Amino acid sequence: MNKPLISLLSLSLCAFGVQAEEEKHHEDPTKIVTKAGLAYVDGVQFSGSIGLDDARMINARINSEGDEWRVGGSWLLPMGILNFNFSRSEYDHDGYKNNYSIGSFVPLSYFDITPYGWQIFPMAGYSYNDGEIAGEKNESNDDYVMTRFTSHGGYVGMFALKPLNEKWSLMTFGGGSMGSDNYSGYWVGAGLSHKLTEAQSFNFFGVMADDDFGQNNRMGISYTYEFN
Repeated sequence: MNKPLISLLSLSLCAFGVQAEEEKHHEDPTKIVTKAGLAYVDGVQFSGSIGLDDARMINARINSEGDEWRVGGSWLLPMGILNFNFSRSEYDHDGYKNNYSIGSFVPLSYFDITPYGWQIFPMAGYSYNDGEIAGEKNESNDDYVMTRFTSHGGYVGMFALKPLNEKWSLMTFGGGSMGSDNYSGYWVGAGLSHKLTEAQSFNFFGVMADDDFGQNNRMGISYTYEFN
């Protein structure tokens, strides 16, 4: 591919990104943005993202203890956004999971599909999990027996939001995953988002999640400041 054509494609993607960002909801998962956030979900969490340009972004989240975290990036495309993430989650009895995933969100509004005002974002991708699962207790020392577990697989799901007025919006999400070694899991959740100002917002949310590593049900509140 010659350089003029590459430049033309790059300019087209950037123009799409600029136009799309002006119209996007502050909770839109395809929004390229620089922001910082603070949340309380079983403890304090810090998060943020940096928009590298109109089409690319890096993001991260970590809890105050440093034992749960996520880091990743996004690339905005004309029909959606491509995401990659690396994360670590803690479970009961010293169990843990490292997750590596790549997937995408595709807004149905691109196809003029917004039933009853809902903005719907189907998602799908590939994921790899490895970690340790706490099994039965060891009778000799009363410790849990840890089992090493790895799995390749995929996931499908959906995120949706519905603006109620200029300030308040409903959010809901859910999905499931399957992989090798009979791995399976699901997650569902809902929340309420409030836009304080053009730059500030907060939301309340609850999540129910369960997979071979264990349950991870949580409720939380988060605050986000978006930089221009």
